[in-house]
Amino acid sequence: MTETESRESLLRITEIFFSLQGETRTVGLPTVFIRLTGCPLRCHYCDTEYAFSGGEKFTVKQILETTAGFSPRYVTVTGGEPLAQKNCLSLLSLLSDQGYQVSLETSGALDISAIDRRVSVVMDLKTPASGEEAKNCYDNLTHIKSEDQIKFVICNRNDYEWSKQQLQKYDLVNRCEILFSPVHGKEMAKQLAEWVLEDRLAVRFQLQLHKYLWNDEPGH
Repeated sequence: MTETESRESLLRITEIFFSLQGETRTVGLPTVFIRLTGCPLRCHYCDTEYAFSGGEKFTVKQILETTAGFSPRYVTVTGGEPLAQKNCLSLLSLLSDQGYQVSLETSGALDISAIDRRVSVVMDLKTPASGEEAKNCYDNLTHIKSEDQIKFVICNRNDYEWSKQQLQKYDLVNRCEILFSPVHGKEMAKQLAEWVLEDRLAVRFQLQLHKYLWNDEPGH
Protein backbone atom coordinates (compact mmCIF):
# COMPACT_ATOMS: atom_id res chain seq x y z
CA MET A 1 0.00 0.00 0.00
CA THR A 2 1.35 3.42 -0.95
CA GLU A 3 1.41 6.33 1.50
CA THR A 4 -1.38 8.01 -0.46
CA GLU A 5 -3.52 4.86 -0.22
CA SER A 6 -2.77 4.63 3.51
CA ARG A 7 -3.88 8.21 4.07
CA GLU A 8 -7.17 7.54 2.30
CA SER A 9 -7.84 4.33 4.28
CA LEU A 10 -10.87 4.39 6.54
CA LEU A 11 -11.09 3.77 10.27
CA ARG A 12 -14.14 3.86 12.52
CA ILE A 13 -13.46 6.35 15.32
CA THR A 14 -15.40 6.84 18.55
CA GLU A 15 -13.56 10.02 19.59
CA ILE A 16 -10.39 12.05 19.24
CA PHE A 17 -9.59 14.26 22.23
CA PHE A 18 -6.82 16.05 24.08
CA SER A 19 -6.31 15.27 27.75
CA LEU A 20 -3.75 14.22 30.35
CA GLN A 21 -2.44 10.69 30.06
CA GLY A 22 -3.94 8.83 32.98
CA GLU A 23 -1.74 5.73 32.96
CA THR A 24 1.59 4.25 31.82
CA ARG A 25 5.02 5.85 32.00
CA THR A 26 3.77 9.09 30.43
CA VAL A 27 1.08 9.63 33.09
CA GLY A 28 0.23 13.29 33.54
CA LEU A 29 1.53 14.39 30.14
CA PRO A 30 -0.80 16.21 27.69
CA THR A 31 -1.72 13.65 25.03
CA VAL A 32 -4.00 13.27 22.03
CA PHE A 33 -6.13 10.14 22.32
CA ILE A 34 -7.51 8.45 19.20
CA ARG A 35 -10.17 5.98 20.30
CA LEU A 36 -11.07 3.41 17.68
CA THR A 37 -14.48 1.73 17.71
CA GLY A 38 -15.05 -1.96 18.30
CA CYS A 39 -13.64 -4.70 20.52
CA PRO A 40 -13.84 -8.52 20.41
CA LEU A 41 -13.46 -8.77 24.21
CA ARG A 42 -16.00 -8.14 26.97
CA CYS A 43 -13.99 -7.67 30.17
CA HIS A 44 -16.17 -7.49 33.27
CA TYR A 45 -14.61 -4.19 34.40
CA CYS A 46 -14.60 -2.45 31.01
CA ASP A 47 -14.95 1.33 31.29
CA THR A 48 -15.26 2.07 27.56
CA GLU A 49 -18.32 0.07 26.56
CA TYR A 50 -19.50 3.12 24.62
CA ALA A 51 -16.71 2.33 22.12
CA PHE A 52 -18.01 -1.16 21.31
CA SER A 53 -20.15 0.11 18.44
CA GLY A 54 -21.18 3.23 16.56
CA GLY A 55 -18.44 5.72 15.89
CA GLU A 56 -17.82 7.61 12.66
CA LYS A 57 -15.70 6.74 9.65
CA PHE A 58 -12.61 8.90 9.21
CA THR A 59 -9.88 8.69 6.61
CA VAL A 60 -6.38 8.38 8.06
CA LYS A 61 -5.71 11.80 6.51
CA GLN A 62 -8.58 13.30 8.52
CA ILE A 63 -7.27 11.67 11.69
CA LEU A 64 -3.79 13.08 11.08
CA GLU A 65 -5.19 16.56 10.46
CA THR A 66 -7.34 16.47 13.60
CA THR A 67 -4.39 15.27 15.65
CA ALA A 68 -2.09 17.97 14.29
CA GLY A 69 -4.62 20.60 15.35
CA PHE A 70 -3.74 19.94 18.99
CA SER A 71 0.02 20.36 18.36
CA PRO A 72 0.81 17.36 20.59
CA ARG A 73 4.04 15.66 21.47
CA TYR A 74 2.36 12.46 22.66
CA VAL A 75 -0.35 10.47 20.86
CA THR A 76 -2.12 7.36 22.16
CA VAL A 77 -4.18 5.07 19.95
CA THR A 78 -6.68 3.18 22.06
CA GLY A 79 -10.12 1.57 21.96
CA GLY A 80 -12.05 -0.60 22.19
CA GLU A 81 -9.38 -2.76 20.66
CA PRO A 82 -7.57 -0.72 18.00
CA LEU A 83 -5.94 -3.72 16.30
CA ALA A 84 -9.39 -5.09 15.43
CA GLN A 85 -9.30 -2.61 12.53
CA LYS A 86 -6.61 -3.55 10.00
CA ASN A 87 -5.93 0.05 8.98
CA CYS A 88 -4.75 0.80 12.51
CA LEU A 89 -1.26 -0.39 11.51
CA SER A 90 -0.83 2.22 8.78
CA LEU A 91 -2.22 4.90 11.10
CA LEU A 92 0.42 4.05 13.71
CA SER A 93 3.21 4.31 11.13
CA LEU A 94 1.99 7.60 9.71
CA LEU A 95 1.62 9.11 13.19
CA SER A 96 5.19 8.04 13.92
CA ASP A 97 6.31 9.65 10.65
CA GLN A 98 4.95 12.96 11.97
CA GLY A 99 7.44 12.83 14.84
CA TYR A 100 4.96 12.15 17.63
CA GLN A 101 5.79 9.81 20.49
CA VAL A 102 3.12 7.22 19.73
CA SER A 103 1.74 4.56 22.06
CA LEU A 104 -0.82 1.84 21.43
CA GLU A 105 -3.09 0.40 24.11
CA THR A 106 -4.07 -3.17 23.22
CA SER A 107 -5.79 -6.04 24.99
CA GLY A 108 -3.12 -8.59 24.11
CA ALA A 109 -5.64 -10.81 22.35
CA LEU A 110 -4.54 -9.86 18.82
CA ASP A 111 -1.22 -10.20 17.03
CA ILE A 112 1.18 -7.30 17.67
CA SER A 113 4.02 -8.51 15.43
CA ALA A 114 3.32 -6.08 12.57
CA ILE A 115 3.21 -2.90 14.70
CA ASP A 116 5.74 -0.25 13.71
CA ARG A 117 8.77 -0.65 15.99
CA ARG A 118 8.73 3.07 16.77
CA VAL A 119 5.43 2.65 18.62
CA SER A 120 5.41 1.99 22.36
CA VAL A 121 3.03 -0.90 22.97
CA VAL A 122 1.05 -1.06 26.22
CA MET A 123 -0.33 -4.59 26.25
CA ASP A 124 -2.67 -6.17 28.77
CA LEU A 125 -2.47 -9.70 30.03
CA LYS A 126 -6.05 -10.37 31.01
CA THR A 127 -6.49 -11.75 34.53
CA PRO A 128 -9.01 -14.47 35.50
CA ALA A 129 -11.50 -11.97 36.95
CA SER A 130 -11.60 -10.07 33.67
CA GLY A 131 -13.53 -13.00 32.19
CA GLU A 132 -11.24 -12.97 29.15
CA GLU A 133 -8.10 -14.75 30.35
CA ALA A 134 -8.54 -17.43 27.67
CA LYS A 135 -8.03 -14.84 24.92
CA ASN A 136 -4.49 -13.87 25.96
CA CYS A 137 -2.13 -14.36 23.02
CA TYR A 138 1.11 -15.36 24.73
CA ASP A 139 2.96 -15.46 21.40
CA ASN A 140 2.85 -11.66 21.61
CA LEU A 141 5.45 -11.79 24.37
CA THR A 142 8.10 -12.69 21.78
CA HIS A 143 7.47 -9.32 20.08
CA ILE A 144 7.56 -7.15 23.21
CA LYS A 145 10.38 -4.58 23.18
CA SER A 146 12.18 -3.21 26.22
CA GLU A 147 10.42 0.13 25.57
CA ASP A 148 6.98 -1.49 25.80
CA GLN A 149 4.86 -2.11 28.88
CA ILE A 150 2.71 -5.03 30.02
CA LYS A 151 -0.30 -4.24 32.18
CA PHE A 152 -2.30 -6.35 34.63
CA VAL A 153 -5.66 -5.05 35.85
CA ILE A 154 -6.17 -6.74 39.19
CA CYS A 155 -9.60 -7.29 40.77
CA ASN A 156 -8.87 -9.54 43.75
CA ARG A 157 -6.25 -11.67 45.50
CA ASN A 158 -6.60 -14.51 43.00
CA ASP A 159 -5.82 -12.09 40.15
CA TYR A 160 -2.79 -10.85 42.07
CA GLU A 161 -1.40 -14.35 42.65
CA TRP A 162 -2.06 -15.28 39.02
CA SER A 163 -0.25 -12.14 37.87
CA LYS A 164 2.78 -12.97 40.03
CA GLN A 165 2.86 -16.42 38.43
CA GLN A 166 2.96 -14.86 34.96
CA LEU A 167 5.84 -12.59 36.02
CA GLN A 168 7.88 -15.64 36.96
CA LYS A 169 6.74 -17.99 34.19
CA TYR A 170 7.59 -15.57 31.36
CA ASP A 171 10.37 -13.61 33.11
CA LEU A 172 8.37 -10.48 32.37
CA VAL A 173 10.29 -8.07 34.60
CA ASN A 174 13.34 -8.62 32.41
CA ARG A 175 11.39 -8.10 29.19
CA CYS A 176 9.91 -4.65 29.81
CA GLU A 177 8.26 -2.46 32.44
CA ILE A 178 5.32 -4.10 34.23
CA LEU A 179 2.22 -2.22 35.36
CA PHE A 180 -0.09 -3.41 38.14
CA SER A 181 -3.39 -1.53 38.16
CA PRO A 182 -6.26 -2.06 40.61
CA VAL A 183 -9.75 -2.26 39.24
CA HIS A 184 -11.11 1.22 40.00
CA GLY A 185 -12.01 1.68 43.66
CA LYS A 186 -10.21 3.02 46.72
CA GLU A 187 -10.19 -0.17 48.79
CA MET A 188 -8.79 -2.36 46.02
CA ALA A 189 -6.13 0.24 45.25
CA LYS A 190 -4.90 0.33 48.84
CA GLN A 191 -4.89 -3.45 49.11
CA LEU A 192 -2.95 -3.91 45.88
CA ALA A 193 -0.38 -1.32 46.92
CA GLU A 194 0.18 -3.19 50.18
CA TRP A 195 0.57 -6.56 48.41
CA VAL A 196 3.13 -5.12 46.00
CA LEU A 197 5.15 -3.70 48.89
CA GLU A 198 4.91 -6.88 50.96
CA ASP A 199 6.20 -9.00 48.10
CA ARG A 200 8.84 -6.48 46.96
CA LEU A 201 7.62 -6.77 43.39
CA ALA A 202 9.58 -4.92 40.70
CA VAL A 203 6.44 -3.52 39.10
CA ARG A 204 4.97 -0.06 38.71
CA PHE A 205 1.79 0.37 40.77
CA GLN A 206 -0.49 2.80 38.99
CA LEU A 207 -3.87 4.44 39.43
CA GLN A 208 -5.97 5.91 36.64
CA LEU A 209 -5.38 9.62 37.05
CA HIS A 210 -8.17 10.61 34.68
CA LYS A 211 -10.76 8.81 36.81
CA TYR A 212 -9.82 10.83 39.87
CA LEU A 213 -10.03 14.06 37.88
CA TRP A 214 -13.02 13.40 35.61
CA ASN A 215 -14.59 10.10 36.75
CA ASP A 216 -15.58 8.17 33.59
CA GLU A 217 -16.62 11.11 31.42
CA PRO A 218 -16.04 10.44 27.69
CA GLY A 219 -13.44 12.79 26.22
CA HIS A 220 -11.14 12.48 29.23
